[in-house]
Amino acid sequence: MSAWRTTTGGRIDRSRSVRFSFDGQRLSGFEGDTLASALLANGVHLIGRSFKYHRPRGLVGAGSEEPNALVRIVRDRGRATPNLRATQVELYEGLVAESQNRWPSLGFDLSAINDLLSPLFPAGFYYKTFMWPRKAWHALYEPRIRAAAGLGRAPEGPDPDRYGQRFAHCDVLVVGAGPAGLAAAYYLQALGHQCTILDDHPQPGGALRYIIPVEKLPRDILDAEIAITFRLGATFQGNYQLGRDGAIEQLLKDFNAVLIAIGPVDPAKLATLGLPMTARGP
Repeated sequence: MSAWRTTTGGRIDRSRSVRFSFDGQRLSGFEGDTLASALLANGVHLIGRSFKYHRPRGLVGAGSEEPNALVRIVRDRGRATPNLRATQVELYEGLVAESQNRWPSLGFDLSAINDLLSPLFPAGFYYKTFMWPRKAWHALYEPRIRAAAGLGRAPEGPDPDRYGQRFAHCDVLVVGAGPAGLAAAYYLQALGHQCTILDDHPQPGGALRYIIPVEKLPRDILDAEIAITFRLGATFQGNYQLGRDGAIEQLLKDFNAVLIAIGPVDPAKLATLGLPMTARGP
């Protein structure tokens, strides 16, 4: 038992050990620990650095109020979550945590020199100091300030997971990734309107992909043509079925503009999709 750990009490199960790492150091805790309590039990008290002067910081809270112990939890290149409070991260087997806002390491942070220079950094000095020479802003000041700003790092790779819901921000929502929907998204993107395309198939193309035979329309040619729209910035979400995954009334409330391009539809199904039939069609 660690000298920093009480022998009884608390919400941990002392019979079940959990292994984890912090900044590459292999440590162990118990089931029921938070990352913060496990670090303290292992004698780790330096957990972060202050934002501006990079002064050493440890734990001062026990929950959501903790201001210092912000960590990055890493699963792989595409699954990493920055700026989590160690007091709210539940320990699990194999957890990998990293400290933030330091370089090259938490114990030896070169940016701590800011603490020695703090008399030169009064409040508001930024608005006076970086005015001259004018050319230095783009060449020196802005790149250095951007590199030093912020705390945690976003994932280096694309997120490989699929989600039932996501926050989609776009100027025009295009429902249907067939010829009409893709053509509309292409021209909208060319005009500077951000588009998100929904379709009930896993891949875009509609009838071009799922009806026209491969012999008449090779898929490599189709994919190359479709890729042009996405290179312009359009995004795609497949396996989305209008009516099942979202009602048209809700889409009209959530988005500024919605374009319905779902191709021929059986009139009997229009009501289930939330599309009224007019004299000119749905």
